[in-house]
Amino acid sequence: MILLKTKELLLRSNIKNTGEATFQADHSDCQRVPQLMGIINITEDSFFDGGRYLNPDSCLKQAEKLIQDGADILDIGAESSRPGAKPVEEEKELERIKSFLHAFTNRSGIQISIDTSRSSVAKMALESGAHIINDIYALRRDPALVHVIKETGCKVVLMHMQGTPDTMQINPHYNEVIGEIGDFFKERIDFAVKNGINEDKIILDPGIGFGKGLNHNLTIIKRIKEFKTLGFPLLIGASRKSFIGNILNKSPQDRLYGTAAVVAYLAQNDVEYIRVHDVAEMKDVILVAQAIKNG
Repeated sequence: MILLKTKELLLRSNIKNTGEATFQADHSDCQRVPQLMGIINITEDSFFDGGRYLNPDSCLKQAEKLIQDGADILDIGAESSRPGAKPVEEEKELERIKSFLHAFTNRSGIQISIDTSRSSVAKMALESGAHIINDIYALRRDPALVHVIKETGCKVVLMHMQGTPDTMQINPHYNEVIGEIGDFFKERIDFAVKNGINEDKIILDPGIGFGKGLNHNLTIIKRIKEFKTLGFPLLIGASRKSFIGNILNKSPQDRLYGTAAVVAYLAQNDVEYIRVHDVAEMKDVILVAQAIKNG
């Protein structure tokens, strides 16, 4: 049974059977600076940095750079989720994450997020000092993962995705994208809480680029504050993604300024966590955007 706090908030978020969504505004976090989640992909084929950090030394150097640049969280992934990506063998994902965590000395005390949907990887990572599980499948891929999260008490990111990485960009369709993602979140929150995950450990991610077309992504970003009435922190990962390339007609390597525009908008709309490749640059963007908003 979902907790009273969540019941009340879900009643406030009036998502009708038609899929139309109307939400009340929530301004409670207007003074909060978003936390920056720096991305490290230990993969061959991630869309921007695939292959760069397979070598343990280069991976550790990038982690230290992101920390020096001002990251609040490191998000480590070892299975590509770019459009069309095929699943990585579980043992390979496990070994990549394990090698990094065993070599990484967390002198700064930075939070470590592990981008995985597998219970074996999550369990090993949490036992090795990780703090957050970032699950693009929102606990739908591995039935054991919800129990690992319950037992450890870690934070979990529940992301919306239509389809799987292999199929998600094959003609994605919604009747009303905000309402349908809202319904998905309510079902996943209910599942998580019924299985023993504390509400204050849940973060929601609407999944920019995960089974969405250009207009879906733009609508989600434009109306991002509407999800805040669900009462949970939000995470957005839009860094250098293809919707920015579609607007600018530029490759991932040339989407820094397009990413900056998105990050500035998210910062002004009180998104709690922003996942990026370029921490130093986006930290400046956030500080200026919030100074304008709060000045």
